[in-house]
Amino acid sequence: MSTELGDFLRETQAEVREQTGEGSPFEALTFSEVVMQHMAEIGMTFEPVVCHFQGKIGNANLRLSGYAMSDEADQLDLFVSLYEGVDVPTPVPDAETKTAVEQCLRFLALCAEGRMAAKLDPSSDAYSLALTIREIYDGLEQVRVFVLTDRVAKAKSFKTREIAGKTVRLEVMDIERLHRHWSEGKPRDELVVDFTEVSGSPLPCVFVPGNTDEYDYALTAMPGKALRFLYERFGARLLEANVRSFLSVKGKGVNAGIQATLRNAPGRFMAYNNGIVVVADEMRLDRAADGSPGIAWVKGLQIVNGGQTTASIFFAKRKFPDMDLAKVRVPAKIIIMRVRDEAREEALVSDISRFANSQNAVRQSDLSANKPFHVDVERLSLSVYCPDGTGRWFYERAAGSYNTLLSREGTTQAKLKALKEAVPPSRKITKTDLAKYLLAWSAQPDVVSLGSQKCFDRFMSGMTVPEGEAPPPAPDVAAYKSMVAVAIVFKAVQKLVRPMFQAFQANVAAYTVSLLAARLGSRFDLERVWDRQCVSPELLAQFALWAGEVNETLHRTAGGRMVSEWAKRPECREAVLGATYSEPAEGIPEIG
Repeated sequence: MSTELGDFLRETQAEVREQTGEGSPFEALTFSEVVMQHMAEIGMTFEPVVCHFQGKIGNANLRLSGYAMSDEADQLDLFVSLYEGVDVPTPVPDAETKTAVEQCLRFLALCAEGRMAAKLDPSSDAYSLALTIREIYDGLEQVRVFVLTDRVAKAKSFKTREIAGKTVRLEVMDIERLHRHWSEGKPRDELVVDFTEVSGSPLPCVFVPGNTDEYDYALTAMPGKALRFLYERFGARLLEANVRSFLSVKGKGVNAGIQATLRNAPGRFMAYNNGIVVVADEMRLDRAADGSPGIAWVKGLQIVNGGQTTASIFFAKRKFPDMDLAKVRVPAKIIIMRVRDEAREEALVSDISRFANSQNAVRQSDLSANKPFHVDVERLSLSVYCPDGTGRWFYERAAGSYNTLLSREGTTQAKLKALKEAVPPSRKITKTDLAKYLLAWSAQPDVVSLGSQKCFDRFMSGMTVPEGEAPPPAPDVAAYKSMVAVAIVFKAVQKLVRPMFQAFQANVAAYTVSLLAARLGSRFDLERVWDRQCVSPELLAQFALWAGEVNETLHRTAGGRMVSEWAKRPECREAVLGATYSEPAEGIPEIG
């Protein structure tokens, strides 16, 4: 493990330095962004926003590196970074992580009490966040503070704290925990549940062996206490095979109904509720307490339908601690995968998710993995080499497939080294990345600012062909090279913008790329970018100039609103792309 962890740490630091430049003082900011984004991708948090704040209010030191908020503004995560830039696994004293937690909690407390905003410059990026926290605090269902560190922490969580009447969970995402998540391949692999331990005995079930090689099937009733415990242990990673929604009871009729049944008629819950649908990789049967067949152990468990039920039970119990879950049973359909072919398994889980969720919102990015467009782009990425004839870009159509490639083909140190040189992490493009790059290039920075999943949803809905119409032609080699060139441009802008501003860099980057595409797209030579696998210094200088002007325009037109929220609106796109900017300099090689 230590060798693997050491390799992973060095790779992570290389990625951070590649995005910022060696020795940059902004490495800590980039590390925070990389970790927050990964946590969002695996369903541990919401769409993250980098927001760096460090200062003193009275005698108290305050720190913040970023935040993430649910769409309903009823769940809030704050992040604080402890970055050292180490290249070998190094312990971080618990006292240091606790200090970071305290500094972030002080920031939260002052915001919650409405005392923070008055102490900040109204033009600062933390000002609008402070106002927003004060505004939503009373309605928050969940508040968490995460310490992000590139060192190894002994304690991965601390005792919850009460801040202005809310229970705040305190967790550490250190390099060891990050490595564990990153190397999972499939996020389901880690979720192992022993029902003998959780419920006292195996769950009585009706087991139906499959009549194909695809799956077996079991019907059971899950105790409400067990479901609440599983959500507490695994959080949203338990929910909906890569459709992980953070759901709450606030403002949702169906969830309010669930809560009312739990409080007033817990014994009728099973009669009233449609139940949950679960997929799992493995299941062991044993005898239940009454001697009937029972589910003793499940590995790779994931709830593909019933996220609202699961989250509602958890939040209702936390809101009303005296609620008795002993009588609550939840109908559960469990599908045990027997398919051993990765692509077929992925397709089947996607279909189960889609049909089980036919009336619920699902995460498009995971259910769309097998759409012809993504299969075609992946095929091209495996066969089209960079101009040097040895390197390739990697299109990660299915989550974790890059790690799968490394473990499958990097069977010796020499092979792994050669593979990482040919296909380094910096040349990996995920489905959600590609959607972001292409939508920014088509001058839709407001859609990009919605965050990875919503941006991807729009991208896929834009590819929907009305019934009776012929689908567009599959992307060819030239189209693939253009896509990668757009990715190179976007990544260059991202790297440039990161050290220029303390917050909202993602919005500035998206709007700057869109500005270029809107003004000069028809004259821009993407082929040149592909041939050189980089952008020219002259273009970077132009980007730097425009990024400053875009940032100023975003803040000016926001009118005191949080820039990250304003940037999501079509009115913002029109205002920013319609503003006046410096004329492009003469002699930029990419512009014809």
